[in-house]
Amino acid sequence: MFGIGLDAYWPQFSGLKERLEGYVRRVAAKLSRPGVEVVNLGLIDNPAGAFAAGREFRRQDVDLIVLYVTTYALSSTVLPVVQRAKVPVIVLNLAPEAAIDYARFNALGDRTRMTGEWLAHCSACPVPEIANVFRRAGIRFHQITGQLENDPVCWQELDAWVEAGRVAAAMQGNRLGLMGHYYGGMLDIYTDLTAQCATFGTHVEMLEVDELSALRREVTPAALADRLREIHATFDVQPDCPAEDLTEAARTSVALDRLVARHQLGSLAYYHKGSGVPENEATIASIILGTSLLTARGVPVAGEYEIKNAQAMKIMDLFGVGGSFTEYYAMDFRDDIVLMGHDGPGHLAIAQGKTKVRPLRVYHGKVGRGVSVEMAVRHGPVTLLSVVEAGDGRLALLCAEAESVPGPILQIGNTNSRYRFACGAREFVNRWNAHGPAHHCAVGVGHIADRLDKLGHLLGIATKRVV
Repeated sequence: MFGIGLDAYWPQFSGLKERLEGYVRRVAAKLSRPGVEVVNLGLIDNPAGAFAAGREFRRQDVDLIVLYVTTYALSSTVLPVVQRAKVPVIVLNLAPEAAIDYARFNALGDRTRMTGEWLAHCSACPVPEIANVFRRAGIRFHQITGQLENDPVCWQELDAWVEAGRVAAAMQGNRLGLMGHYYGGMLDIYTDLTAQCATFGTHVEMLEVDELSALRREVTPAALADRLREIHATFDVQPDCPAEDLTEAARTSVALDRLVARHQLGSLAYYHKGSGVPENEATIASIILGTSLLTARGVPVAGEYEIKNAQAMKIMDLFGVGGSFTEYYAMDFRDDIVLMGHDGPGHLAIAQGKTKVRPLRVYHGKVGRGVSVEMAVRHGPVTLLSVVEAGDGRLALLCAEAESVPGPILQIGNTNSRYRFACGAREFVNRWNAHGPAHHCAVGVGHIADRLDKLGHLLGIATKRVV
């Protein structure tokens, strides 16, 4: 961040510079939080300082620039600062108080003091000039207008921008593992990996199911026993779960953790038929508990090789709201809700109560059998997110806010939830489908559409919201 002023004012108006520098320090303190490094270059007040500041921001490799407009300043003092960094700019137009005290101001008597006081309230004055230059220079910027103090709406918006910036930066460093292949025939989930890397900055690591199977062979009895204890402590394991299925799930879970550590993965998408090689079939059939544990620990795992949804799940998890793999599969017109869920991994951290483990004799549409997770997403506000790929290859974010509501769910060893939308179940389905998403999406707790919109702006892609 940096503040702006005009060096010609300082010898004319005693104390003005120090007052504005105090404002800049207060904003920097408000921006500071865990996981965010604030590079505060202070008050920039001339072109020479602006060029030096631009070089420093570039050297520091900043992800987002916060420009605090404290008083009138020349646009030539601003452009060199942001031009070299080539990152989005948040323009803070913050008045030091709700209104000028006109009576006190006019009673000052000394016209020089009065002008200095006026300049301390002139944050709005240069914003049109700055916006004009930014537009003509092709610099992406966003404005926040409000008060330095006692303005929660203003600061909530800035907090959302900072959170979106943090998520965008984390996506840049994310390593996405791809293991196996697409589920044949699901044309909607096929995606352009280069577009994913170019848009989000993702690194893609190609993995083999054989490697996971090999790691399963190396799991020691002690590691296996420890993981079984963790499974029983974490899940509500149903009494009809065969011990051998739980043992196989624990073995695969330990191997998955080692695979993730070996390749430094931040997310994973997988699918493999497993037919023809019994060892690989056993690996994939026993993967669900391990992938659910990983998802709850911040390494979201998407089944059916759903790369776009692995990205959506990672975004939701980085915002701290979960990000569970889901799809809508039925509608309840009597209660005006949409039923959503999926087989495979669930995000245990956002479950309503303890996640159950149930045995399945068959994985529908897939090879194998074993244990699976059954959970509902925590009741209350939720947000759905889909990464959408248009016909021209460009990516976009699609989101909707809803409520996870109590009621009967299907006890079939899958994740299952009931969602109510403000526009109604019928309209939601029509409006969501109209944007052409894949049939999977990610669900997280809380309403965060505003933060997702800001993330889209920072990434330079559209964010579409179904309301």
